[in-house]
Amino acid sequence: MIQSMTAYASRTGAEAGTSWNWEMRGVNARGLDIRLRLPDGLDGLEPAIRTALKSALTRGSITLNLRLNRDESSQPLALDEAQLDRVLRALDAVQERAFTIGVTLAQPTAADVLAHRGVTRSQSGEGENTALVAALRDDLQALIADFTAMRATEGAALHKVISGQLDVIAHLVTQAEAAAEARRPEVAQSLRDAMARVLAEVGDVDAARLAQELALIATKQDVTEEIDRLRAHVTAARDMLAADAPAGRKLDFLAQEFNREANTLCSKSQNAALTAVGLELKAVVDQMREQVQNVE
Repeated sequence: MIQSMTAYASRTGAEAGTSWNWEMRGVNARGLDIRLRLPDGLDGLEPAIRTALKSALTRGSITLNLRLNRDESSQPLALDEAQLDRVLRALDAVQERAFTIGVTLAQPTAADVLAHRGVTRSQSGEGENTALVAALRDDLQALIADFTAMRATEGAALHKVISGQLDVIAHLVTQAEAAAEARRPEVAQSLRDAMARVLAEVGDVDAARLAQELALIATKQDVTEEIDRLRAHVTAARDMLAADAPAGRKLDFLAQEFNREANTLCSKSQNAALTAVGLELKAVVDQMREQVQNVE
């Protein structure tokens, strides 16, 4: 079953005082384009994400965002001794200056000192980051599973649409064959009229050369090969839709071939009914190609 390149998935989780939110989006692209937005300090996570995505996906423009929210109250505090010394010296200088000009100040408490910016900082050890990265890598697999499930759902909808368009194309090919058969007397009469005009105007004509030219004209108006190729393309497209392997590139190429045959059919028709079928065929092929652009 084919898959769509358009999908969305999100997940949330938490580990040791840190919560996270994943967001993953996919749209169509010629190849696999991965764009990651990750917080700093998560060593080894980016290459793991890229490896996992390349294993699960073959085409699409993928954007993956990860946001972290750390609970600072659960993190151990560490003193910045250099900053603490600077704050204490500044407080001492303030006290001395106040005493000089006769102003009495209350003594600062330890809480007042700790409240100064930079005196304390959250301390996350290397082991905590390692555990967080491991938890994120485990959760990533579930995110990718959700994402590919949506791609499969979208792919099933695409399968239904494209299959319906192929049914319309097959029906139009049958109509084209009938129109081509119906015009045969008209084409034969046209060739006879052309031969009569040549004989009337020229008189002495090489019969072999005349037969050769008439055969060439008949060949240029014959659409049997185009109809046969269109039927073969319909069969090939249905086989691709039924296969498990990614088929987007092949279907896109096949849509171009459909369009080529429809153009040739119109150029050869010289018949209003056959031309009308050819133009309708081109319209359906264009619609199908728009859908095929989203197939992985």
